[in-house]
Amino acid sequence: MIDRTQLQDMCADELRALALELMTEVQAQQHIVDRTEAALRFSDAKLAQLTHEMAVLKRWKFAARSEKLGHEQQSLLDEAIDADLAAIELELERQSTEPKTKDAPNKPRRAPLPANLPRVNVHHEPESTVCGCGCELKRIGEDVSEKLDYTPGVFTVERHVRGKWVCARCETLTQAPVPAHVIDKGIPTAGLLAHVLVSKHGDHLPLYRQERIFARAGLAIPRSTLGQWVGTCGVQLQP
Repeated sequence: MIDRTQLQDMCADELRALALELMTEVQAQQHIVDRTEAALRFSDAKLAQLTHEMAVLKRWKFAARSEKLGHEQQSLLDEAIDADLAAIELELERQSTEPKTKDAPNKPRRAPLPANLPRVNVHHEPESTVCGCGCELKRIGEDVSEKLDYTPGVFTVERHVRGKWVCARCETLTQAPVPAHVIDKGIPTAGLLAHVLVSKHGDHLPLYRQERIFARAGLAIPRSTLGQWVGTCGVQLQP
């Protein structure tokens, strides 16, 4: 930082050099501001576009239609709309700069997976059960989350068990991190999602037919849910 005394002691050439340096800095800052404003304008336009597309899709899905479509045509249209709605909702969530809010209290809770499905326990424990203070950690409980997996004809449930370990001296709680999933807080494993996507796009098996196949395997997954999975995976798989 140059004060007034130093400015008075500078010669004309030094003052010209200082002015040129300051002008360069101002131009660089202005360039950054312009780029930021352009990015904000693009983000606002993208949000408006996605919001409009979502409104159109919801109108298609829930409004009464004068045209009469066949059952199979209607099923294909509904599953495409469900996939697009899920994809747009995820895009809007990514574009939004506002922090996530908790789910609405009246939001329906997900039904537990059927008890008759076979369970496979997957344990996640800390690499070390010794606290940083040198004390041995004590296991006081666990968190369990269930994920639905599928191999052709058979549903299984992965029970992810994360033990809770606590240090008696410094009272710190240690747990293994939550494993990464394609859909956060969703029930499908990556294997089930891959099966749905390959069946739909590789084997050209519509979701309403997959719904029937899954029902014969012991768990009827609504095609609207399958459509949401397809839309979310489409966004996650973007390069």
